[in-house]
Amino acid sequence: MPNLESYFAIDGILSKFIPEYRARVHQKDMAEMVADTIANSNILIAEAGTGTGKTLAYLVPALLAGAKIIISTGTKTQQDQIFKRDIHTVQSALNVPVKIALLKGRANYVCHYNLEHTVKEGFLSRNDQEYLKLIERYAESSKNGDKSGINGVPENASIWQRVTSTRESCLGSDCPKYNKCFVLAARKKALSADLLIVNHHLFFADILLRDEGLAELLPTCDAVIFDEAHQLPETASLFFGESVSTGQLLQLMEEINIERAKSAKDFVALSDAILEVEKAARDLRLSIDSESVRFPKSTIIKNVEFRTNLNKLLDNLIVINSMLESQSVRSEGLDNCWQRVKEVVGKITCWENQAEMEGFVCWIETFSHTLQLNITPLSIAEHFNKHISSSIRAWIFTSATLSVNGDFSHYCNIMGLDPESSSVRTVSWESPFNFSDQALFYVPTGLPDPNDRCYVENIVKAILPVLKVSHGRAFILCTSLRSMQQIYDNLLNLFEQDGIVSPLLLQGQGSRSEMLGQFREMGNAVLIGSQSFWEGVDVRGEALSVVIIDRLPFAPPNDPVLAARIEKINQEGGNAFMEYQVPHAVINLRQGVGRLIRDEVDRGVLMICDHRIITKSYGKRIWQSLPPMRRTRNLNDVHDFFLTDH
Repeated sequence: MPNLESYFAIDGILSKFIPEYRARVHQKDMAEMVADTIANSNILIAEAGTGTGKTLAYLVPALLAGAKIIISTGTKTQQDQIFKRDIHTVQSALNVPVKIALLKGRANYVCHYNLEHTVKEGFLSRNDQEYLKLIERYAESSKNGDKSGINGVPENASIWQRVTSTRESCLGSDCPKYNKCFVLAARKKALSADLLIVNHHLFFADILLRDEGLAELLPTCDAVIFDEAHQLPETASLFFGESVSTGQLLQLMEEINIERAKSAKDFVALSDAILEVEKAARDLRLSIDSESVRFPKSTIIKNVEFRTNLNKLLDNLIVINSMLESQSVRSEGLDNCWQRVKEVVGKITCWENQAEMEGFVCWIETFSHTLQLNITPLSIAEHFNKHISSSIRAWIFTSATLSVNGDFSHYCNIMGLDPESSSVRTVSWESPFNFSDQALFYVPTGLPDPNDRCYVENIVKAILPVLKVSHGRAFILCTSLRSMQQIYDNLLNLFEQDGIVSPLLLQGQGSRSEMLGQFREMGNAVLIGSQSFWEGVDVRGEALSVVIIDRLPFAPPNDPVLAARIEKINQEGGNAFMEYQVPHAVINLRQGVGRLIRDEVDRGVLMICDHRIITKSYGKRIWQSLPPMRRTRNLNDVHDFFLTDH
C-alpha cells in the first residue's frame, strides 16, 4: 500500500480530480486504518462524523489494496451513487486497473421470459399497459436490464412483479431466455470483479442461501466493507428469520393461474382451489381491523376469527399443494409452483403449530392490504458471528452513528463482535464541522410528558414561533405516522390563522426524492416526515435551517420483537432499558440530528421537544452523544441565532 498522504493532502492526487476537495485529517486517518485492517484481515468498527468523508476514506484503500473486496451499502440509491459517481472519480484519480461491478437482487432486473409472457397474456390495467411498453423498449436496448435505468415507470408500480424474476420462479438453465438473462450477466460480472458493490439486503440474502447449501450469490473475497453499518442489525433480523404475507400468497396464486392456463387448462379443479386460497388470504387480512399494527402470536392467537381464518388458509393451501404435486410433471412452471407452495405451507405450519421457539418471537404485522406472519430471532449475534468466524477476511463497519458517547459495546453486542479481541478495533472520529458556532440546540420549557394526550397540541404551539423566526426552512421529524399526521393537521390550521406563507409538505404526498426536490426548490418549506427522512437525506444550505424532533425515538415497548428482547435481557439479570433501549434511541436520534449540518457553512437550530432529554437521569447520556452544540431552553436565543449575521 503506497503512502496515503500523497492522495489525501491538500494538494494531493484527489484534489486534482475532485472539485472543491478539502483535506481532512480524520479522513486520512480512517483511510490508513482501513488499509491496515484489509492488509491484516482484522475487524474495524469505524464511526466517522458527518463531513469526515468516509466514502473516500474506504474507497481509496479498497482500490489500492490489490484484493477482492465487497462494499455493502444501506440502500440501492446509495449503491447506485457510489457505482455511478464516486468510485469512477476515485479510480480515475488513482489510475488503477481494477474491475468494478454492481450487483443487486434479482427483482431489480427485467426478466425476458416473464416479460414475454406478460405481453402475451394481457389482463393489465391501463397504467400497466403503458408501463409495459416502456419496459419492452428498455429491455431491447439496455445492457444491464436494471430497472433503475428506466424513466417513466415508478419503482413501486405493480407491473414490476410481472416482469422481474424471483428466486422461487426462476427456471435457471432450463429457461428459453437463459442466454439473454440480465441477472446471469450481472452475476458473471460480479464473480470476475475485483471490487463489487452490493447492498445489505443482498448480502444477507447470500448468507441465507449459503446456509441452505445453495450456490453463492457473492464471490469469496478478502474484505467486506459495510457502509451505513448501523442498519445491519435490522436487516440481518429480517434474513435470519422467516416471514410470509397474504400479499405474497395472492401473487403466488396469480402465477399458478398463469401456469395452469399454459400447461393444465383442462384441470378446472385447480382454478377453483386458487380462488379458495385467495378468498382465505383476504379473509385472514380482514380478521384484523387495524392497519400498521403489530401483535405477538400469544395475543393474536386469542382472536377466534383470526385463528379460524388462518386454519382455513392452511387447509386450502394443503389442498392446492396436493393438486400441484399431481400436475407438476406437466411443466417446469407447475413443478416450480408446487415447490413454492410446499415452502409456504411449511412456514405457516411452523408459525401456527410450534410453541414460542427458543430464541425467536412469532408475531404478525398488518399493512393496508396485507398481513404478514413473522418469526424473528431475538438476537443475531450468534448467527452473524458464526459467519464472520467461518473465513479469514477483513470486516469493516462504518457509519456516522455506531456508538453511544464513544462507547461501542451496544453495537458490538448486537452484532456478535468482541471489542476486547486483539483483532477488533473500534474508533470514533468527530465531525470536522464547528457545531458550537454553526448550530444551536434548543429544548423548550413548559411542555407536558410525551404520553400526555395534549402533547402534540402543546409542542405545535412551541414549534410555531421557531418556524416564524426561521421563515420555515425546517424538517419536523416524527417518531410515528400518527404523530406526523397530527402535527401536520395542527400546523396547517395555525398557518392559515396566522397567515404564514411557508409551504407545508407531508411525507407521502410524493416519493422521497420528489419531496426533497420540492423542499430544496421552494427554499422556505416545512417538511413533516417520519422514518423515511431521519437518515440518508442531504439538504445543504439555507433551505434546511431547522430540524425539529417531536420526541426521543424510543421504539414502542409493546412492539412484539422489542418486548421479547426486553424480557430476555431482564430475565438474564440485565437492565434492558439502559443496556438496549437507551443506546438504540441514541443511535436513531443521532441519525435525525445529522440532517441539520451538512457542510462547513451550514447553520441551523436543533429543537427537541421532549423534555426527558433534560429532566431524566438518562437524558445526559443522550445529549452528550450529540455533536457539541451550544444548548439553550430560551426561545430568545433562537431569535438571536437567526438574527446574527455570519
